[in-house]
Amino acid sequence: MFLSRTVDDLLKTKRGNTEIIVGLDGEWADPPLKSHPDLTIVYYSQSIGQRAITNRCVSISKAKYIMKVDAHCTFDEGFDVKMMAEMKDHYTMVPIMYNLYGFDWVCPDGHRRYQSPSGSCKQCGKPTTRDIIWKPRISRKSTSYRFDKTLHFRYWGSYKNRQVGDVCDTLSLQGSCFMATRKKYWELNLCDEEFGSWGQQGTEVACKTWLSGGEVKVNKKTWYSHLFRTQGSDFGFPYPQSSRQIENARKRSRELFLNDKWPKAIHPFSWLLEKFKPIPDWTEDDLNRLREKE
Repeated sequence: MFLSRTVDDLLKTKRGNTEIIVGLDGEWADPPLKSHPDLTIVYYSQSIGQRAITNRCVSISKAKYIMKVDAHCTFDEGFDVKMMAEMKDHYTMVPIMYNLYGFDWVCPDGHRRYQSPSGSCKQCGKPTTRDIIWKPRISRKSTSYRFDKTLHFRYWGSYKNRQVGDVCDTLSLQGSCFMATRKKYWELNLCDEEFGSWGQQGTEVACKTWLSGGEVKVNKKTWYSHLFRTQGSDFGFPYPQSSRQIENARKRSRELFLNDKWPKAIHPFSWLLEKFKPIPDWTEDDLNRLREKE
């Protein structure tokens, strides 16, 4: 639904020799994408899943760096060169993330309802139409992320006070945007299709980066904004999502990382928790239990 806006924004704000490779997983963009020499489209008539389509897109890139982004985002001017200027080969990096204010529902009398399900106006009962806003919510800023004991993604607002400098550490990632070298992307299998289509993207990428000897960084010199899925069916997932599939992805994370079974790790999982402690949800007893497994 918003892909063409995202691509237009990428083309407008990029300042490097950056190619945009779009994966259309099971359906065409609506409205359609405009032709551009820096745009390549990969289309599958039947959905193959988010991780699989991301891998197909990366497989045709020849760039040193790749940056995976969701299909409903806006970007800072020069985001690409600002990210590449701070990159190191062992980094996985994200910009500051703002929430994207995508749209309101508006009735003829001017009553507005923020990004909720469509339907009649709650105040006057008249029909509503979607009014696109498409700007970052500067007050909703995120730079630090973690996971709980089930490896479920969590924001970590209090860690911001421990982040030093313009390029700083984060334990985990949100998953809608990350940059790595193309070489590291394949070496670490950052979109492992064994996880299934969707779920655990940020946890997978962050754990694989840290445990293999890399670093996960937030670049505060640039930003993107991400539109989160809304309630109802007006901007939900375009492909089936089941709680079983999401839990299976979480189980795979726990099996690989909590049990120290990921073969490319040079650090145990306890090392990562030690590095960032204190971490909400995780106690010293939890750390001791992990150490006993090593």
